[in-house]
Amino acid sequence: MKARTRSALIWLAGTLTPLMGFVVYAWRPAIAPLEANAPGQFAQAAINRGAQLAALGNCATCHTAYGGAMYSGGRKLATAFGNIYSTNITPEAQTGIGKWSLEAFQRAMRQGVDREGRHLYPAFPYDHFTLVTDADNAALYAFLMTRKPVRARTPENELSFPLNVRMVIAGWKLLFLHTGPYDNAATQDVTWNRGAYLVNGLAHCGGCHTPRNDFGAENSQRFSGADAEGWHAFAIDSRAHTHEAWTADSLYAYLRHGWQEQHGDAYGPMASVVQNLAVATDEDLRAISIYMASRIDGQPAPAAAAARPPEPPQSEDTGAQVYAATCQNCHDGSRPLPFGGVRLTLSTAVTGESATNLINIILHGLNPAEVSTGAMMPGFGHTLTDAQLESLVSYIRSAQASRPAWADVDTTVRAARSRDHD
Repeated sequence: MKARTRSALIWLAGTLTPLMGFVVYAWRPAIAPLEANAPGQFAQAAINRGAQLAALGNCATCHTAYGGAMYSGGRKLATAFGNIYSTNITPEAQTGIGKWSLEAFQRAMRQGVDREGRHLYPAFPYDHFTLVTDADNAALYAFLMTRKPVRARTPENELSFPLNVRMVIAGWKLLFLHTGPYDNAATQDVTWNRGAYLVNGLAHCGGCHTPRNDFGAENSQRFSGADAEGWHAFAIDSRAHTHEAWTADSLYAYLRHGWQEQHGDAYGPMASVVQNLAVATDEDLRAISIYMASRIDGQPAPAAAAARPPEPPQSEDTGAQVYAATCQNCHDGSRPLPFGGVRLTLSTAVTGESATNLINIILHGLNPAEVSTGAMMPGFGHTLTDAQLESLVSYIRSAQASRPAWADVDTTVRAARSRDHD
């Protein structure tokens, strides 16, 4: 054998051996399909509990396309790697999970693998769901398997090579998936542990509120704030920039009612979270609030020095003039809800780390969730020019928050405008 041929064979063996090893590691077997789904096999208590768990997980929002049937999938999630579409989780046999056994459902939740053995993209947050107990998975399964079956095929994901090869996700899991279930903290009481279990597991709060690395995995700065769905999910740890400290009571009121007088409205994606939580138990919401309050630790980062309406403009500042003409009458604290707005010194959209939410609210207004008792606000997207909007946002930040000016407001405004046409 010639030396060149021998070298080529050695190189080929050195390349194919680890590749074949990875294929063996990544392969998962299919789980036999159910012959038939009998909704009557599930106890009503389990179905009821499953409904509450589905609400805590915000399942309906992610698995329902705009205008589509509940839980039938097809909702687009734009990621840094392309568009991913949520799956049909109704018990329809061909396009949904009607052939899934509880074992298959448990594997999807714990390992991110579907019934047929395909790796699921972590847009389905199994890096959180892996913490869910067998009993809660069984209740959630009972609820989903008793929904109305809907025949709805999920659109193909729009991902480029190699991410469109699902086996690649096994490598992501090797690096970033730490399987559960949740392990109680011995130094904390039952309620705190329940809150930690829900927040870090089924509710997957970090999915929006934790920054991600270049591979799309959550980094170590948990709950320090991140961009999600064209909005900014603000920091909900000790880095939270709020005028008034979040407490367990204020967090509970915010989650239960979608409004809290010292913090304002739940808006953007958070509005649908609150809408879903309407059926959650008080015990679960209290547990979540107590756990999150311990993360924030009652120590807000420095924000506005005092809740005060701005002085009438004394200059030719465009932002001040626009504020006086469009904002001041509602936000000076004298007009009652729902047409009176929160004092802006109390709003995290003003005091927080990103201008995105303030810009979105000015452009589109506020339409509170059905359960909210909060404010209503018209949008000014068709009234203000980009230059006026930039000036207004910069003025509000300067006048209402003892915080540094936001950078790149003009870029953020253009990005928000472009999403109007998505």
